[in-house]
Amino acid sequence: MRRDKKRDADMLYLLLAALFIAALVTCNLIANKFITVDLGFKSFIISAGVLPYPITFLITDILSEIYGRKKTNAVVYAGLFASVFTLLILYLGHQFPAIVGSPVGDEVYATVFANSWRIVFASMVAYLFAQLVDIRLYHFWKKLTKGKHLWLRNNGSTILSQLIDSALVVFVLFAGVKSTSEMGDIIADGWMFKAGCALLDTPLFYLSVFAIRRYFGLKGHQELSY
Repeated sequence: MRRDKKRDADMLYLLLAALFIAALVTCNLIANKFITVDLGFKSFIISAGVLPYPITFLITDILSEIYGRKKTNAVVYAGLFASVFTLLILYLGHQFPAIVGSPVGDEVYATVFANSWRIVFASMVAYLFAQLVDIRLYHFWKKLTKGKHLWLRNNGSTILSQLIDSALVVFVLFAGVKSTSEMGDIIADGWMFKAGCALLDTPLFYLSVFAIRRYFGLKGHQELSY
């Protein structure tokens, strides 16, 4: 690979990794707020943290397709480190009392971030399992179909891994707090919303993969190797 192409490949990898980590950290920070998303045919009751989360699966699928399993796993582990680091910063912020006149007082800070440790822990457990399952399934389908049927590995891996993610995060957060039926409703709404997003982003996935392959001259299901 020419030096300029290698530089561009590195920059694209860093950009996708940065978007992935930003979306992941944002999910954790806004997960305390539960909202209703009314699409007309159905209303979904979900955590606000669900809104940016499908982006992470879209990015891991693009990374898996272009950069391969090893480099995609590296981004997943980097996201895990970023989540732990975020939790540490939130904890430190809670240890120092707010000054008089601070726009955000101790009570507001505690209300927003008091159970962040539990949310981040739940998110990390679910995130790690779901993302690694997503990557493994993606490459399983890619190998099985010999690089064909891009839509199958994109949607098949994401929809199943999103179910695992939704179930795990709700269980860790609400076990012993909410009833089984209540947790089941939250899991169903979160999973259906994320699965719908996965189906809707398929054209964007195809367009991204096509553009990247064309720019770097990749053929078939060839991955960037350098």
